[in-house]
Amino acid sequence: MQKEETRKERFRRVVSRRTENILEDLRILGNCSNKSMYDYIDEDVAKVFGTIEEQLRAVKARFKTVRKKRKFKL
Repeated sequence: MQKEETRKERFRRVVSRRTENILEDLRILGNCSNKSMYDYIDEDVAKVFGTIEEQLRAVKARFKTVRKKRKFKL
């Protein structure tokens, strides 16, 4: 009989795979910096990285948030 995966084990498995996917996508995004293949201006790059940084801040905040169980009260 297989041992059921704990929530911590599931987190580690899932977060590892998703982090590797993000890192690979960032590496591939870096290929767009090749000026002989692509044409872009600094404002384009700032918009791309501004959006990425904004989303990263939002996700980090979700990990820092302590969720309190609210009690029912009339």
